[in-house]
Amino acid sequence: MSTLAPIETREASTAATAGAAGTAGAAGEAGAAGAAGTRAPGETASAARTLPRTRLWVEALTVAWLCWVYDAINNLAPLRLRLALHHGEQLLSAERWLHVDVERTLDRWLAAHHTLGLLVSDYYDNAHFVVTLGLLGWLWLRRPDVYRPLRNALVLVNVLGFAVFWLFPVAPPRMLPGFVDVVAATHAIGSWHTGALASAANELAAMPSLHIAWAVWCTVVVWRACERAAVRALASSYPFVTAFAVLATGNHYVLDVLGGLATIALAFALAGAWQRLRAGRAPARGARAVRGARAAS
Repeated sequence: MSTLAPIETREASTAATAGAAGTAGAAGEAGAAGAAGTRAPGETASAARTLPRTRLWVEALTVAWLCWVYDAINNLAPLRLRLALHHGEQLLSAERWLHVDVERTLDRWLAAHHTLGLLVSDYYDNAHFVVTLGLLGWLWLRRPDVYRPLRNALVLVNVLGFAVFWLFPVAPPRMLPGFVDVVAATHAIGSWHTGALASAANELAAMPSLHIAWAVWCTVVVWRACERAAVRALASSYPFVTAFAVLATGNHYVLDVLGGLATIALAFALAGAWQRLRAGRAPARGARAVRGARAAS
């Protein structure tokens, strides 16, 4: 017994060390997603301090790649204008049949109120990027424990949106007869990107509404990262305010809004499936590490 005890103790210690190493390696990619809603506040704060951040140059390359894809699709706009206008008319016809075509009423009402139109236009042009990129940067800096799965969902929603832009270009309502381009009419900040075929933005990318998809993503980020009721309530109102802005300024259809909701839901589902797949592989890696350590001893 005295001879076997040290051996058993050494094997147990080796197994524990190897298992911890395997778990720590998997936690960098897999542990963050499911833990967002289940960890206690103290555990979440501890994980945020100990998990490494992703490499900043990798994040920058991802953004650059998304911009390149967006620009490549945008370059096709002059060749697809007639098709995009036809698709826009089709969406309006479908909405009339469904009795949900509120865009024209909202657009004309907002165009008649210049000051409010200016405020809503500035919100439409700037909140989309400022809020989303601000939250993304904050997650990377302060919450690496939940950053990866949320970042993956945001990348996926853009990839899915770009695929639809490529396959089904849609002109926004403001390019159709009877609508007012409120952003251009009020000379809002960012109105430089408006016009029939502005070179700095894809004018034929109404479906799905990435404004709505990004707004819902921001709401999910706040709900996962903050437990204060007032902050969560404010975040929950953000997609509704955005929906009003994109419809009233003549930049999206009701069906675009629904398309944006479907796209972000699919993106989160795919990101979650990938995270669960990686988490399922973690125990197998830990078991292999234990067996290897035992064989070495």
